[in-house]
Amino acid sequence: MAITRQARAIWNGDLLKGTGVVSASTSSAFSELPVTWGSRTESDDGRTSPEELLAAAHASCFCMALSAGLGRAGTAPTKLEVTVTVKFDKLDSGWKVVSSSIDVRGKVSGIDADGFQQAADAAKDGCPISQALTGNVNLSAKATLDN
Repeated sequence: MAITRQARAIWNGDLLKGTGVVSASTSSAFSELPVTWGSRTESDDGRTSPEELLAAAHASCFCMALSAGLGRAGTAPTKLEVTVTVKFDKLDSGWKVVSSSIDVRGKVSGIDADGFQQAADAAKDGCPISQALTGNVNLSAKATLDN
């Protein structure tokens, strides 16, 4: 069964001086988060950007994928802390999301650092957000075990 989620954006004005808002239509978990071109390419000034929202989606998806993989291996995590850094860069062809770098710290019993890195790499490759980005964006994962 397919699951659908919906978000809505409203934009006013031209690209450089215009402003917009983005809201979670399905869950109503957030509403009218302000966005501008400047918040994407210069200083955020308290506003979000599509790239920050992508980083949040990737971080939460990766957590779930890593937790599931570790659990299937019999080493369910006590805690995972994930930071995803999405890089938005101007290339000769125009602006592009060029990378999504995952940094995970975890408390996981019954696994060593190499095993944790292998599990993180598998989660990076297997999470649905990573799969949506594969082939378009450089993906990386760095795992640190805090036991």
